[in-house]
Amino acid sequence: MNKTLIVGAKVWDATGAAPFDGDVLVQGNRISAVSRTSGQLAQAGCQVIDGKGLFLMPGMTEGHAHLSFEAVTSTEDLITPPPEEHTLLTARVAKVLLDHGFTSAYGASEAKLRLGVAVRNEVDAGRLPGPRIRAGSLEITVTGGMGDESKAHNPRRGPSIVIDGPEEMRKAVRLCCREGCDNIKLDVSGDPFYPNTPANTTPMSFDEIRMAVETAHSFGRKVNAHTRSIGGTQSCVRAGVDVLFHCEYTDEETLDMLEAAKDRIFVVPTASLFHTIVNDEAAGHGLTAQVGGYMGIPGLVEASAKTHTALRKRGIRHVIGGDYGFAWSRHGTNSRDIGLFVKYFGYTPAEALQCATRNGGALMTMGQNEKLGEVREGYLADLLLVDGDPIADSSVLLNADRLVMIMKDGAVHKNTSGAVQRRAAA
Repeated sequence: MNKTLIVGAKVWDATGAAPFDGDVLVQGNRISAVSRTSGQLAQAGCQVIDGKGLFLMPGMTEGHAHLSFEAVTSTEDLITPPPEEHTLLTARVAKVLLDHGFTSAYGASEAKLRLGVAVRNEVDAGRLPGPRIRAGSLEITVTGGMGDESKAHNPRRGPSIVIDGPEEMRKAVRLCCREGCDNIKLDVSGDPFYPNTPANTTPMSFDEIRMAVETAHSFGRKVNAHTRSIGGTQSCVRAGVDVLFHCEYTDEETLDMLEAAKDRIFVVPTASLFHTIVNDEAAGHGLTAQVGGYMGIPGLVEASAKTHTALRKRGIRHVIGGDYGFAWSRHGTNSRDIGLFVKYFGYTPAEALQCATRNGGALMTMGQNEKLGEVREGYLADLLLVDGDPIADSSVLLNADRLVMIMKDGAVHKNTSGAVQRRAAA
């Protein structure tokens, strides 16, 4: 069994404790020992990595992964690429995430049904570099809902499956499960990018959502929901949806429902997509702050801050994941969410980092016996050595060059810690 010993690092274990100077031993794909005193763990037979002056933390989880989105500016960018080219694009994005410290990716949805599945399988087989992947399905929507790209005069296939009624939902979910998807994505509410279906509307019915959950769970799969509306979020909680994306609009009843379900659900606020628009970072792509104002995006940002601040106080498990993959919110900048959680939702820097690590690990392994997302004995060994202190300044995680070592599942993907990487004599 391969053994790697990281010595002398400042260890942040993501449990809520303060960082400490110590050593961490990895055997196979698990953390086998954590010492709070450097030099106490035997080095015999180990590959030794010098962590002195570096910050050791768990790998991060992208909680709203669109691996098949690369600098997207319109739906056409998702529809037009042939599946062969789109598979290569998806593989590129997977490597970008891993190179930027994201050792896990929880799939929201993909542009074509098996893109996430195919790349996940190749990564799992060791033939492509990439994070742990829970592969997302196509979006499942209803006629007229977000993701339905057709008009009566111009029927066309978008990056979605359009259903109407519980029985069509059952068949769509079974199809996605048959094709190997880990997560089923529902477009429950509207969205500001769909003027005929604004964000506060709820086109998908409760019976359709419940059928999706029952069917997916019968296959052992999870269900994600795009829900911005009060009605949509309430229906998702009642139906047993596992992961809720966005959730900007709420009231006290909705907050109470989410709190009551906090031990079984995860919530991903997706802060970056609209933050970049209201701050004019998308202006070069036609989405100026003024255009965003016409779309009602400032109101959504304000509602998001209010809702997710309240949910933080109620102990909801938030996970970072800002709908990255758009031209104005690119993959590789995903860790920006950590700072946005501080800015908008009132998290401390360490708490926001826990949303990226501990909560993300729990999201990836929910319903399994595996443990991920903390630097603790018995946990899966996904680790980062960082040149800098992400608690003091989370922006250091945006610079891939500051990620000195990236380990996934006990295997070193990258190590630039210098000459002191050796195998100690047995």
